[in-house]
Amino acid sequence: MDNNLKEIIKKRIERTSENLVKNNMEAYYAETKEDVPAIMEKLLEEGDIIANGGTMTMKECGVAELLKSGKYKYLDRENVDPSEIKHLYRASFSADAYITSANAITEDGCLYNVDGTSNRVACIAYGPDKVIIIAGYNKIVSNLDDAVKRVKCESAPANCIRLDINSYCSNVGKCMSEKNKNSCMTSGCEGENRICCNYLISAYQREKGRIKVIIVGESLGY
Repeated sequence: MDNNLKEIIKKRIERTSENLVKNNMEAYYAETKEDVPAIMEKLLEEGDIIANGGTMTMKECGVAELLKSGKYKYLDRENVDPSEIKHLYRASFSADAYITSANAITEDGCLYNVDGTSNRVACIAYGPDKVIIIAGYNKIVSNLDDAVKRVKCESAPANCIRLDINSYCSNVGKCMSEKNKNSCMTSGCEGENRICCNYLISAYQREKGRIKVIIVGESLGY
C-alpha cells in the first residue's frame, strides 16, 4: 500500500478510536492482520471460555489457530453438530469472551451490526464478560446512514453468496431497499433466506471496557 494512503487511513483509525473510547469502549490498533493474535493474547486469560460469531475477519487474522491452541476453552461453532448449535449459541452468553467483527464502525464511535439468526447481536449487547471486535479499516464509515448502506451494498450480499443463500441481494449485488435507506424492515425481502432481521447500534456503553475494538490497517472481511 502507498505510504501516503496508509497515513490517511491511520489518521481515520485514530479519529474513530478516540470516539470509541469516549463511548466507553477500548480501542486497539493493529498495523497488519498478523499483529492481531498478539493483541488478542493480552486481552484473554488462560482458561477463558471463548465463543465467536460468524466472522471472516477472525479467520483472516489467524485468531482461530490461537483459540485452538489449548490455552482456552473454545466453543468452536464450526465443529458442532447442527442439532447442537442452539445449545452452543446459548452457552455463548456465559462465555468469558466473545469474538466477532462489526458490519460497520462509525467515525463518531458507534458499532453497527445486522443479523439473521441474531445470536451475534444478542451477545454483543449482553451476556459475555468481554466482547472483542476485530475489524479492518474498510469497516469504518462516516455515519449511520453510510453504515446502513454498507450492509445493503457490501456485507449482506457478500455473506449471502458465502453462505450459498439464494436472495435478491446475492443475485443483484445490493438490497432491494437500497434506494430508500428507511425501508429495510419492509423491503419485501422475506422468508428463511432473509439474513437482515435484527439491527443493533452500540453507542455509549454503561459497562466501561466490556467491548474492545481492534481496528486493523488492512481491508478485511465483509
